[in-house]
Amino acid sequence: MAQVAMVMNLDKCIGCHTCSVTCKQTWTNRPGAEYAWFNNVETRPGQGYPRRHEDQDAWRGGWRLRHGRLVPRAGGRLARLSRIFANPDLPGLDDYYEPWTYDYENLTSAPLGDDVPTAPPRSLVDGRPAPVTWGPNWDDDLGGGPAHLAGDPVLAKVGDDVRLEYENAFMFYLPRICEHCLNPSCVAACPSGAIYKRIEDGIVLVDEDRCRGWRMCVSGCPYKKVYFNHRTGKAEKCTLCYPRIEAGEPTVCSETCVGRLRYLGVILYDPDRVGEAASVEDDKDLYPAQLGCFLDPHDPEVAADAEASGIPHDWVTAARRSPVHALISRYRVALPLHPEYRTMPMVWYVPPLSPVVDALAGTGHDGEDAGNLFGAIDALRIPVSYLAELFTAGDPGPVRDALRRLAAMRAHMRRVNLGEPEDPRIARRIGMEPSDLQQMYRLLALAKYEERYVIPTAYAAGGGHGAGTTGCSLDGVGGPGMLENGSLGDAFPAPLVPSPPAVPDPGPGPAPVPAPAPASGKAEASRRMNLLNWNGHGRPDGLFPPRPQEEP
Repeated sequence: MAQVAMVMNLDKCIGCHTCSVTCKQTWTNRPGAEYAWFNNVETRPGQGYPRRHEDQDAWRGGWRLRHGRLVPRAGGRLARLSRIFANPDLPGLDDYYEPWTYDYENLTSAPLGDDVPTAPPRSLVDGRPAPVTWGPNWDDDLGGGPAHLAGDPVLAKVGDDVRLEYENAFMFYLPRICEHCLNPSCVAACPSGAIYKRIEDGIVLVDEDRCRGWRMCVSGCPYKKVYFNHRTGKAEKCTLCYPRIEAGEPTVCSETCVGRLRYLGVILYDPDRVGEAASVEDDKDLYPAQLGCFLDPHDPEVAADAEASGIPHDWVTAARRSPVHALISRYRVALPLHPEYRTMPMVWYVPPLSPVVDALAGTGHDGEDAGNLFGAIDALRIPVSYLAELFTAGDPGPVRDALRRLAAMRAHMRRVNLGEPEDPRIARRIGMEPSDLQQMYRLLALAKYEERYVIPTAYAAGGGHGAGTTGCSLDGVGGPGMLENGSLGDAFPAPLVPSPPAVPDPGPGPAPVPAPAPASGKAEASRRMNLLNWNGHGRPDGLFPPRPQEEP
């Protein structure tokens, strides 16, 4: 099977929140979703959004092993059925935040006086005055503050010495979206089957026609990336901008990312291995187990099996060029977020190395020297321990290996840029070649648009192309909303021109003359209805396809 996945390079995130704002304006800028942020950027260490969402003892999200079998942490079917009308494992609005706006009318309509008018905050939920006490990025840039350290569930797993000295190490930004997991617990938790994983690209979506608002998916998601719209009574979540993905375009958050830290691409995987990989006994084995699910698209046998399974050839080709596959499987510098939840997440992260370099340079040593960098990574156990709790279920080995590869790339490329002779020992110390380091540098530092986003157009899973033949359905003649010339045309199409009636039969004699075709070849346009001019009454011609008896 094929999955569209994402990798984020945390070394390049500057915490500008552009991705959050553009996602908000595109997907959740409507009543009932004011508090929902499909994309948010958290400062680490910190409590995150919603507050302490990683505390699964409280929220009971994800999976757990029981007698060797995976079961939802929220309980089996009977346990969830008993709580279907009163789910106690849901975050409250205070855990998210109460969205607010400002009473700008008070500024513009205030009478003249000695006091300067203000715009007090008002709740977007009920319109009442709202104290501003929390928000999705409330602890932005305050990762080292003692108040926020105490509320970080990840930091609680690390030793007391780390908590006391962590503010001297570093902080970093962590953008988060739905993980579009291979083994999504939100899908298993939904009683109505409204959440599903698309087989053609792996995107997890909500069928809002089937959603009944039970909100079991909210508690079942360990990342708390499913939201409840209190106006519509439906669940909503990140869609990975699937209309754009189907057209071969990146997500909105990727498109607008200032730091160019996001990568999108195709990964081929063996679905038969997913359940076994998610069921390994030791949490620390989950990262290598998930790596074992991914297949090498350069293997001819894998490529042949993929095409035999109905995956189009251009998807296999895209998997070979995929930056996500390269960063995860080839260079192994990207790591999954909280694999201990056993959902097999498909949004991975390159851990940050820059704070390690800055800390080393602050001691008076050369922060880019390979020997110093390798030693600093081993010595600075505080950040490695914290990163391990985030990305490898507490195992510092893979985190250290990823940081060593990033350090080797920096040291090698500095020698190249300064015109110094290459030292192949730098690459070989981490099991790579100098050419591998240069290719990895090209991908992480210099990759162009088409190298960061390798997204084929959509296809109909199970064989052959579907909507993906021409990308978006609005790109082809006859698609929904299209005009007769096959383009979007003017915003206001020409008014409906009725077809002239046929010439009446004069009686005995020559056959009746049919009506002439509309000018300029616009026969099809005569059957179209301009909805902008319709008053909403009746059944106007052209609104629906003609009935069989209406065919000329």
